[in-house]
Amino acid sequence: MVDDVAAAVEFYTTLLGFELLTNAAPAFADVQRGQLRLLLSGPASSAGRPMADGAQPAPGGWNRIHLLVEDIGVEVERLRGLGATFRNEVVRGPGGAQVLLIDPAGNLIELFQPAGS
Repeated sequence: MVDDVAAAVEFYTTLLGFELLTNAAPAFADVQRGQLRLLLSGPASSAGRPMADGAQPAPGGWNRIHLLVEDIGVEVERLRGLGATFRNEVVRGPGGAQVLLIDPAGNLIELFQPAGS
């Protein structure tokens, strides 16, 4: 879920290298990077309709996609230079390094550099 389909398309295609497949803004769009296809559903989409119990789908939360990067430091610097926002600083552990990037609707993208790469 996203609040603004056009802003989400701009973010994913410009900052993260996704390819635009379909643009039916303001309802939805879909973008693809490698084998990953994201459906960017706005409030006007069928995915934005209230549930039977009245709950309203909304963007944000802690679920996230996970993108591998070759050099997390370089990628964070590049994205910050483009105005991107992060939820945290880079965290390093035995498996590698990660940071949480925030899209325009508040959804998280984990950038991850595996250990030894």
